[in-house]
Amino acid sequence: MAIEIKIPSVGESVQEAVLAEWFKQDGDTVRKDEPLFVIETDKVTLEVVAEADGVLKIGVQAGETVAIGTVVGSLEPVDASAVPEKKPEAEAEPPAEKPAQPEKTPAPAAPPKPSAPSTPADGIPLAPSVRRLIAEKHLDVSKIKGTGPGGRISKGDVLLYLENAPAGIPEEDPAMPTAVGDMPPAAMEERKPMTPIRKRIAERLLESKQNTAMLTTFNEIDMARSMEIRSQYKEAFSKRHGINLGFMSFFVKACVEALKEVPEINAFIDGNDIIYHNYQHIGVAVGTERGLVVPVIRHAERLSFAGVEKAIVDYVTKIKENRLELADLEGGTFTVSNGGVYGSLLSTPILNMPQSGILGMHKIEKRPVVVDDEIVIRPMMYVALSYDHRIVDGKGAVTFLKRVKEFVENPERMTLEV
Repeated sequence: MAIEIKIPSVGESVQEAVLAEWFKQDGDTVRKDEPLFVIETDKVTLEVVAEADGVLKIGVQAGETVAIGTVVGSLEPVDASAVPEKKPEAEAEPPAEKPAQPEKTPAPAAPPKPSAPSTPADGIPLAPSVRRLIAEKHLDVSKIKGTGPGGRISKGDVLLYLENAPAGIPEEDPAMPTAVGDMPPAAMEERKPMTPIRKRIAERLLESKQNTAMLTTFNEIDMARSMEIRSQYKEAFSKRHGINLGFMSFFVKACVEALKEVPEINAFIDGNDIIYHNYQHIGVAVGTERGLVVPVIRHAERLSFAGVEKAIVDYVTKIKENRLELADLEGGTFTVSNGGVYGSLLSTPILNMPQSGILGMHKIEKRPVVVDDEIVIRPMMYVALSYDHRIVDGKGAVTFLKRVKEFVENPERMTLEV
């Protein structure tokens, strides 16, 4: 009996999704738990796996928008012997007589560019973003070692391969036009529909600008002490907790302490009421191929530095593997965004409604500053707090940012609670 393949529910508020891409072709034999396709909603991107072994019959093509629960295909039963098994590397080697065959075939005048197949030689599928990068760079996927679950190739694996490749990044295809004047008119522009996530991001940003009295205040932080502590305890921290110590945990912990002192920044406006929260659910903005997502670290006030770092790494892993759930994005009371990882020196972050505050971190840059009446070189970071002026006064915003500065410049204060 055939097994129906349906669009899964990802939350009560999500009624439809875009079937972004099939990882398999119609008629392919698949194994249980093997990724079949990826869906995009206005909030999350999710991979759907096979519930059992079978032969895939596709009913809805990629790119279609379908309702939650829609049947998009089926898995026809198949004999166990027909399901391909992953062969050991020793058995996958070609027979001894194979190498002699190329000698009978004349060598081509120029070696062709390697193609980017949808799956590596071992049959493990590639995520859409990985496949696009491989195609853009004309890479031979069989030469890239996958470090993901089941040996899957991640985008990080491709970037690492490009970085370590002896010849560097492959040259562009000479057949491609090198100047705008060489391009046909149809190739000079490209029109693509906005993805559900991108449309939702646009709607929420516009809503935030139109429905809040948003204001931004700035400060700068001397990162020397945090950098010193991080360098001093980085190795011991990694050995004990199995995770690296980053600067995000310093800022999340600093924000937690500052929010306790300025509770209106941790509050929401609901009609004519203000809802104050006696907990800190901190959203951490993460950039992805499809747009910005903000998973929430729940009860950050209860977590150690290691707990915060582990939560962030877990979310990044889920995002890379398209396993982020709608529940991971809900309930945040404050957001931290780090534009510094992209090289941003200064920016004004936009509120993540209905939250009343968002902290923007930026690039650490050595600058001359005055310390004890002397000009010295210090690693400085600009920080920006955008807040809803309807609920947060200037005094509260400046106090909050000043406290964050004090905690990050002297991390011991967070431990001593002073």
